Amino acid sequence: MTAISAPGRWSAARANAWYDKLPWLVGANFVPSTASNQLEMWQPESFRPDVIARELDWAAAVGMNTMRVFLHDLLWAADPVGFRLRIEQYLDIAASRGIRTMLVLFDSVWNPDVALGPQPEPRPGVHNSQWVQGPGRALADPSQYERLREYVQGVVGAFGQDERVLAWDIWNEPSNLNGGRFKELDNKVALVSALLPQAFAWARAVAPSQPLTAGVWAGATLYDDPHARIQIENSDVISFHDYQTPERFLAKLADMPRDRPLLLTEYMARTPGSTFEGILPIAKRERIGTYCWGLVAGRSQTLYPWDSWSKPYVDALPDPWFHDVFHDDGRPYRADEVAFLREITGRAGKA
Repeated sequence: MTAISAPGRWSAARANAWYDKLPWLVGANFVPSTASNQLEMWQPESFRPDVIARELDWAAAVGMNTMRVFLHDLLWAADPVGFRLRIEQYLDIAASRGIRTMLVLFDSVWNPDVALGPQPEPRPGVHNSQWVQGPGRALADPSQYERLREYVQGVVGAFGQDERVLAWDIWNEPSNLNGGRFKELDNKVALVSALLPQAFAWARAVAPSQPLTAGVWAGATLYDDPHARIQIENSDVISFHDYQTPERFLAKLADMPRDRPLLLTEYMARTPGSTFEGILPIAKRERIGTYCWGLVAGRSQTLYPWDSWSKPYVDALPDPWFHDVFHDDGRPYRADEVAFLREITGRAGKA
């Protein structure tokens, strides 16, 4: 079935013309090792441009040319001028290393109870234990929606013509209910389904030069999933997540729309069989942009697997690591993976 286009959506021809000018995109979902979540990454007390610079050096050295980075509406509400300046500083650091960034505006994953200020310490041995949703429980309060619109249009308006920004990811995994790990709003999925098209429309109203997207993350048959339909019908370029084996990844591709560029905005979980060596050759052949989850092991603790929420890894590190490429001192977790990355991105033999 062909997706219907939402008002203002780029034509397929425009999306493909945009993509044809780009190199093959290879990158990561980036949060510095010193941050447990989006708030800790960006709040002035814990914003670490020195760490960001060092870790993006490691990314560039293996041929990565793009990052996917999460923002948060509360940061804009608290201090739009300061937050904008910190985004500017991050983008300067990334661009100076040849890295363009996809910025993520909202997120339905992990903790819906979110507050500014010092963040709780990571839970020992637990995957991404302090990651927070945005807007979280504010979804249930329509009086907050004007604030959310101001956030979207403030950020996209500020950076919508900026070459350092590659694309806008409007909402990460919008219908995710997080497996019962948290008490979610009873009508969360309905609320997100209603607000998601509005969020796309808010962004489009300020006419960014970059494409908009929201990654399809669940469902075997995409057009039978009403939430995936909303995402696809509003996206200028199609993004999706897949943490499966190469064989299952190929099956997923057969179910994806192929009239527009494809961006694989989350992959690489070693335990279930999603690896650089298995996925990147397919993505390169099909010219699909890729973003692995995790760059440097740190306070987000994504080297632990998802099942660590029910059985924390408190006595030993998992073998293999679930996500992440480097230790926090720059040593590769697996030297052969880094060598493979350098080879497939054309960085092998270069300084």
